Amino acid sequence: MSGPSARVRVRVREMTLADCARVSRIRVRGWQTAYRGLMPQRHLDAMDPAADAERRRALFASAAPDVVNLVAEDDGGEVVGWACHGPYRDGEVRTADAELYALYVDDGRLGTGVGRALLRESVRRCETAGHPRMLLWVLRGNARARRFYERAGFVPDGAEEPFEVEGVAVPEVRYARPLGG
Repeated sequence: MSGPSARVRVRVREMTLADCARVSRIRVRGWQTAYRGLMPQRHLDAMDPAADAERRRALFASAAPDVVNLVAEDDGGEVVGWACHGPYRDGEVRTADAELYALYVDDGRLGTGVGRALLRESVRRCETAGHPRMLLWVLRGNARARRFYERAGFVPDGAEEPFEVEGVAVPEVRYARPLGG
């Protein structure tokens, strides 16, 4: 992968059902790119954008009203990124904190500002909703994502969670950022 591309102008908007197929392609490719070497390759190779899109449509249609899906579009109207946030989930209990559930950018647009635009809008919406903090989970070994979130003011708060894919441990660390000031 080469260095960052030129910065692109994006418009962040709420996701629609029609965006699910494109979002799934971005998400699956994001996993296959970011998690190469961190989880079993056979698991990454088996990921199917069409199956993911079906799952995404079902999740989107049944999402609670406080779960927000955003997409970033380039000047041509192509969806180039996706983010999803909502209440922090502590097991089955939702807390006052917000959680960034997902943020993926088309792998050809990494380093162009798409992820920053999506994260900025998620943070803004969570602040407006009155959440005191925003939390997120990232794979411990995902150095690129960890740097991205650290540059945006998130810090590891010491919480770790075991995560396993096909018998391989891929632990996650939690990041936190205070909101509202």
